[in-house]
Amino acid sequence: MTRLQQGTIDTFRGQFGGPVFEPADAGYDEARQIWNAMIDRKPALIAQCHSVKDVVAAVNFGRDQSMLVSVKGGGHNIAGNAVCNDGLMIDLSKMKDVEVDVEKQRAYVGPGCTLADFDAAAQLHGLATPLGINSTTGVAGLTLGGGFGWLSRKHGMTVDNLISVDMVTANGRQTRASATENPDLFWGTRGGGGNFGIVTRFEFQLHPVGPELLSGLMVFPFDQAQSVVTQFARFTETMPDELNIWLVIRHAPPLPFLPESVHGEPIVALAICYAGDPEAGKKLIAPLRSFGEAHGEHVGIQPYVNWQQAFDPLLAEGARNYWKSHNFVKLTDDVIRVALEFGDKLPSPHCEIFIASIGGETGRVAHDAMAYSSRDANYVMNVHARWETSEEDEHCRQWARAFFEAAKPYASGGAYINFLSHDEADRVEFAYGAAYKRLVKVKQKYDPDNLFRVNQNIRPG
Repeated sequence: MTRLQQGTIDTFRGQFGGPVFEPADAGYDEARQIWNAMIDRKPALIAQCHSVKDVVAAVNFGRDQSMLVSVKGGGHNIAGNAVCNDGLMIDLSKMKDVEVDVEKQRAYVGPGCTLADFDAAAQLHGLATPLGINSTTGVAGLTLGGGFGWLSRKHGMTVDNLISVDMVTANGRQTRASATENPDLFWGTRGGGGNFGIVTRFEFQLHPVGPELLSGLMVFPFDQAQSVVTQFARFTETMPDELNIWLVIRHAPPLPFLPESVHGEPIVALAICYAGDPEAGKKLIAPLRSFGEAHGEHVGIQPYVNWQQAFDPLLAEGARNYWKSHNFVKLTDDVIRVALEFGDKLPSPHCEIFIASIGGETGRVAHDAMAYSSRDANYVMNVHARWETSEEDEHCRQWARAFFEAAKPYASGGAYINFLSHDEADRVEFAYGAAYKRLVKVKQKYDPDNLFRVNQNIRPG
């Protein structure tokens, strides 16, 4: 970056509505901290925006000063793209407004909102849109990469429910994108990962959900994993859209419904959510109990917002994280064999393999309707390496990489862009598949100088 004169920084600070942090300032370290403790980058400046006017000012300043620019929403991205070294970090985390139009069933969401912020506001009216599974995740990053969660089989990907965005592009202009306004930009924004500008407001379609629904966990011993995983794979091929079941292989956390003797032992768990009449859901999930002899279960009717936060304790910030991910059309015997092989040698008590069921409505959208194009993905596997100390780094990363390579022959095309780690720039074109060439054209039009490049980058030609 160009080294800034103090007078230049002071002038910017005087014109900016929010705080501007330099490395020696109180609040700097707190502002640069993000969810993944593997990321320890130090921006030259952090501009903490409180308004759209602040975003415009920050974009113009970063561009005019030829600075490296990163953008922080919720700060949850596994690759740590919210933070850059020696550049300008544009921090949106304080822009957390959510407005719900009950009559239109629409939500207008600020770029600093987390899933918890959005869910809380929408569920006051018994409404929701498909989001992720960890309530501390930022809505902005989740959405821009595609977004999926418990409601996706019934209501689609998060981007399938995006109606419009307000954005500040690289030239500092405020722009709206929708199906009728700048449709090329809207196409790219739905899955393009923040490559085209900074979204300052998202408009989402909402759906009646809950506020209470059937959800919970069934936990089986790992020595029954072959039976559980195989039957999970076949059961999920025909389940109705209202039902979603994810599979998790890990060491058992100290859940109150499990005997103490099970805590810390390897297990395979089914995480269940039924977005329909709970009584109908109870009948549908009854066969799951025959998959094995469970250690225990905790399944019942509870508020949707509670279920959205159920995994937060296992995904709290401050741990070291490294992910690898594949998409699958079908969980074949070979996929199951690899998952069980590596599930039997988890390198840390916090590591896990999860297989998310999507399909349903997510697969009924044309593959070229938007930048997110992996419409044949019925399952997304996340090899989630998670540990506590830097001494464990190499061992845990090698386990994740070896698992990824072993599963690669059985994966489908594309990849979920939000699960790509910082060292996977070579997979970006593969992740987008046939959409990539069109994305390059959108990038050339809206960010020809690649100002927004601290991301899973789409290079402008």
